[in-house]
Amino acid sequence: MAEKGVSYILGIVSLVLAFFVPLAGVTLGIVGLVQNKKEKGEFAEKAKKLNVLGIIVGALLYITSILLLIFSQGLSNLI
Repeated sequence: MAEKGVSYILGIVSLVLAFFVPLAGVTLGIVGLVQNKKEKGEFAEKAKKLNVLGIIVGALLYITSILLLIFSQGLSNLI
């Protein structure tokens, strides 16, 4: 049985890590969503929103970093 507030803490951590290590933010967001299904309480709805937000932000920043890497490699070949 999951302890109370675990998914809420994972949601906060996933959102923060999404800006620095996007893949870790996505991973913790998914783990937080799984934990959220086991929880019922005052933080369950807030935790779900934080986890989804961490997944979205992490995925967008991860895709952006990959596109920037590809784009920068393409520009260096032109010079």
